[in-house]
Amino acid sequence: MTTPDVLALHGGEPAIAAPFRKYNSIGAEEKEAAVKVIESGVLSRFIGRDGGDVYGGDVVRDFERRCETFFGAKHAITVNSWTSGLIAAVGAIGIEPGDEVIVSPWTMSASATAILHWNAIPVFADIEEQTFCLDPQSVEDNITPYTKAIMAVDIFGQSANMRSIMEIAKRHGLKVISDTAQAPGAVYHGRKAGTLADIGGYSLNYHKHIHTGEGGVIVTDDDILAENCRMIRNHAEAVMEDRPGSDLVNMVGYNFRLGEIESAIGIEQLKKLPGLIETRQQAAARLTEGLADLKGLRVPAVEAGCTHVYYVYAMILDIAALGVPKEKIAAALRAEGLTSVSTKYVNLHLLPMYQQKTAYGSNGFPWTAEFSRKNISYEKGICPTAETLQDTSYMGFGICHYELDDNDLDLIISAFRKVWRNLDKLV
Repeated sequence: MTTPDVLALHGGEPAIAAPFRKYNSIGAEEKEAAVKVIESGVLSRFIGRDGGDVYGGDVVRDFERRCETFFGAKHAITVNSWTSGLIAAVGAIGIEPGDEVIVSPWTMSASATAILHWNAIPVFADIEEQTFCLDPQSVEDNITPYTKAIMAVDIFGQSANMRSIMEIAKRHGLKVISDTAQAPGAVYHGRKAGTLADIGGYSLNYHKHIHTGEGGVIVTDDDILAENCRMIRNHAEAVMEDRPGSDLVNMVGYNFRLGEIESAIGIEQLKKLPGLIETRQQAAARLTEGLADLKGLRVPAVEAGCTHVYYVYAMILDIAALGVPKEKIAAALRAEGLTSVSTKYVNLHLLPMYQQKTAYGSNGFPWTAEFSRKNISYEKGICPTAETLQDTSYMGFGICHYELDDNDLDLIISAFRKVWRNLDKLV
């Protein structure tokens, strides 16, 4: 018979005996909405030429209007993925080949590749340890005469320091793009995250707060940026034939269009978003209360006047105080049943593409192009906070993956506390 406090890693019984329920916000409402579209026979009504249907069908437009109301933006433009949304947003601001866009290294790869897509150059600034979002001072330090824009990533569920970032942008004449894929509905000093920049938006990917399978929503208060995004979304080069005298900069069009079925699902998901956020916040609050006194563990912090919607419950370990490497702690937690605990996120600047500066073709384009600055560094050391978090101190729990009730949360807390009581066994 095993002693209850023996770590599962060492043969004891795990604190969590059964897997948690997978997160699933799709219900009867979405099914009914999708069936209604299917029965109508109109699954998409986009046409790649100028005219009414260049903007899509009735359900697409209805979803967009509802997003405008919910997020408090003048314009919402749906796209078939947030990657597409980022590509459209970067193109919409009039980016030129060789222009530089400052971006976080601590984000999904599409944030930076959307910049490369237009033959512009990602420049990685460091992040704040407290929020994992862009550090405004590092942004300032990385501005050059080539800098055209800043892409602020609202990582893990809370906004970047947009007051400081927007002030820096205004002082240097830069555009700001907000990548709020993971933080729909988060509030930053009275406004929805994603709406404080010149242009921003959200992911509707299957494991986000709300989802349509795949999809994204761009938001902006700028009429020109909005129309640019709509054109890039839908074969701009063809549409512009009927708009003589229009600005053709970056009007290389694509099929980034979201269909009527996905939009119908999105409408129902958007109605649920406040409740889904509240549930996630309550779960995070319970975790924080149960874990806050554990030595060497820093739980997520939220700035006063702001909210966090907890795509990831992100923690920082004080390895010097704990005396145990984070990989051993994470392995012990996984053995206790917390399978989605991770010690890694990403440092984009260390990916092979940036280390070798190879993107288009084999000759280093666009970094080697005559229009690009030649002394851009992606060496380890340029983002010390992000690198230290990755190497030493970051640990996250994928709270987004599960439907967690109070009993589940208590089991998670029990697993952490069990591992902490046995830290000496992990040395």
